Amino acid sequence: MPAPTPAVTCSGLTFAWPDGTAVFDDFSMAVSPGRTGLIGANGSGKSTLVRLIAGELTPAAGSVAVAGELGYLRQNLALGSPRTRVDEALGIARVVAAVHAIEAGDASEENFARVGEDWDAEERARATLDRLGLEQVPLDRRIGELSGGEGVLLCLAAQFLRRPGVLLLDEPTNNLDLVARHRLYDAVDSWRGTMIIVSHDRELLDMVHQIGELRSGQVRWYGGNLSAYEATVAVEQEAAERAVRAAESDVRQKRELTEARIKLDRRLRYGQKMEDTGRSPKILAHGLKRRAQVSAGKLRTGHIDRLDEAKERLAAAEEAVRDDDEIRIDLPATAAPSGRGVLALHGVEIRYGARAEVLVRGPERIALVGRNGAGKTTLLRTITGEIPAVSGEVKVSVPVRCLPQRLDLLDPGLTVVRNVARAAPAATENQIRAQLARFLFRGRRADQQAATLSGGELFRATLASLLLAEPAPQLLLLDEPTNNLDMASMRQLSGALRSYQGAMIVASHDVPFLRELGLTRWLRLDGTLTEIDPL
Repeated sequence: MPAPTPAVTCSGLTFAWPDGTAVFDDFSMAVSPGRTGLIGANGSGKSTLVRLIAGELTPAAGSVAVAGELGYLRQNLALGSPRTRVDEALGIARVVAAVHAIEAGDASEENFARVGEDWDAEERARATLDRLGLEQVPLDRRIGELSGGEGVLLCLAAQFLRRPGVLLLDEPTNNLDLVARHRLYDAVDSWRGTMIIVSHDRELLDMVHQIGELRSGQVRWYGGNLSAYEATVAVEQEAAERAVRAAESDVRQKRELTEARIKLDRRLRYGQKMEDTGRSPKILAHGLKRRAQVSAGKLRTGHIDRLDEAKERLAAAEEAVRDDDEIRIDLPATAAPSGRGVLALHGVEIRYGARAEVLVRGPERIALVGRNGAGKTTLLRTITGEIPAVSGEVKVSVPVRCLPQRLDLLDPGLTVVRNVARAAPAATENQIRAQLARFLFRGRRADQQAATLSGGELFRATLASLLLAEPAPQLLLLDEPTNNLDMASMRQLSGALRSYQGAMIVASHDVPFLRELGLTRWLRLDGTLTEIDPL
């Protein structure tokens, strides 16, 4: 059976940013029909590749071919002017106006030409919006009145109405609440064309037919969804680690043989010197020399000259092992004693009318969920004191720190070490560096300026500055912490939070991530703060 014709083909792409930073060099790939998940570490070039396919960026060399019309849902949406109407954003405004004009008696040739075959454009638009959970959004609504999540779904609806042969989705579930995410999942599941999805959303990536992993400027393909990919990688990594251990043993043996050879060469030279200078009886000198020569001969037959070859095998084996280290921390100062009150909200009303009444004791781990716009971020900022409560009492009894959605806590002009030193002024530089190594900032990496850090590095540096702060936080607030994190960074965050010993409130729509944290309670903010069963 012949292989299916690729839906997207990239041939010999070369691309670098204006500052000279290379992203791709002679990059090629072919994407089969169906749903494809594109994954990779932050900075690996996923969004850049999607923009090259979409034609937003021009490669220095190479070409892109797409079978059929192309649709593109950008990571940073551009819906147009806030005064643009929904039907204009959907691209049907002129068609609908022409249909209405014809129905009102204006049967001009221009109106019929504008309608073409799209007599049901309004009905299809309404049905598509309803299916995506936008049934409350009329076609004449101004897009400036929509929430961020509604804007994402509106853009998706516009693509569905166009019915392109290939649809690119770049982080489509960012900023979507749980209900909106499931609407998007249903829409993706119903799509019958080719879809390329850049995402870190586990549930979404478990819906794809193949995974393409970008790594070191190349793509490697894995059949199946994200779970199948992770199972394959786990087997490969186990084999790679075994190969490293075997290669290390081989190098160690070869090195020992080399050291033994050096010692024997010295003995030979010493025996020859004794014989030449007459310092030792000839019979004894000859005996020393003969034994050394016999031993040296045995070493030669032991392949001592293959040390370099063994080192090369070790280097190759180490290259196959992924450098996706986990954060391992031990922060006893963050421990909140069991049963100790750390946070009390009594009759609290926050902006936009939401109310909260709750008592948090150490070391509880709480999920904070709710629809977009319910006030989760506002509640967290009210707890930290950044925003005053409209009414009621907010009592925080322990040191508190908050990891915001926008990672803007660090001074971009300072190094990672200096940023942490600002938060922990009593700590010595050696103490800070030792702790930063646990956050994967070892050696010179700790001396990078914050402005030069990749997305994943900036996240780790910000987390380090919070957890290593003085006094140590015994209440940690996290606002959508997995937005824009790659898979490795998400694993690192999960590992760090599992090591954290204080109380924690995590606002997130990412249910698989929340389930990994050992949560003790789930709270939903929907007008009022209520406890719910785990999702």
